[in-house]
Amino acid sequence: MVEAIIYRLRTGVAWRDLPEAFGPWQTVWKRHERFSTDGTWDKIHARLVAEADAAGEVDWKVSVDSTINRAHQHATTLSRLEAPAGRRAKATTGG
Repeated sequence: MVEAIIYRLRTGVAWRDLPEAFGPWQTVWKRHERFSTDGTWDKIHARLVAEADAAGEVDWKVSVDSTINRAHQHATTLSRLEAPAGRRAKATTGG
């Protein structure tokens, strides 16, 4: 099951396009969803990083070039005033 999830993440295929050798795609998706919501993936990641760090295989140095780091315009923290759903002004057409 984990191999199917990793295959999907590596290749980028849609869930429905998983090879039949992995079993029903719905089952794979449900397991991935469950692992995501209950924190299983976080626990697995933390354990793998801890083991790699203990073995000296992790380099914690990070270099970020801020000249290429950009946030999308919608990523700002400013709040926007929006009309509640269903109360938007109706568009008028000429003619």
